[in-house]
Amino acid sequence: MLCQACGKHPATTHVKTIVNGELSECALCAECAKKMGYGDLFSDWGFHFGALLGNPLGKSEPLPHSVRCPSCGASFEDIAQAGKVGCAECYHTFYDRLIPSIQRIHGNTTHRGKRPGSAAMVVRGEHAIQAVPQEELEIKRRKLQDAIKKQRFEEAAVLRDEIKALEEGKQDHA
Repeated sequence: MLCQACGKHPATTHVKTIVNGELSECALCAECAKKMGYGDLFSDWGFHFGALLGNPLGKSEPLPHSVRCPSCGASFEDIAQAGKVGCAECYHTFYDRLIPSIQRIHGNTTHRGKRPGSAAMVVRGEHAIQAVPQEELEIKRRKLQDAIKKQRFEEAAVLRDEIKALEEGKQDHA
């Protein structure tokens, strides 16, 4: 991710401020952070806090930045700087590092948005997806309106439940 102040250097400092109950976040490079008074807050203490998180057992482990996506070749640093993944495989390769960022930015890691207008999606099993034609939903909605106009409320209730099941992806074939 690039610095939000200068737009030139990678952001290394993330500043969160709360003003009148509203949270705002700003990602800054070291230079801009220092200019704004957010420099190394612990420099007067005589040691670097990063040393505490170093390699206490002396084992040599591959650095996380050396991992690259097998499909597009992007590193996590490339993704962080660009603010977007290189390909679909990046989500699998960098899953453990992406999930906390996605959770922080979006508040959730599960998509809860709308379905495409051309078709409602019915989920069966964990990953299988089958499209339900939008026309089927429209036909049932028209039948529902007709049943209500003709005061056939039992039929309308059944149609309402069928429409809801189709929209929620829980279509039952009874």
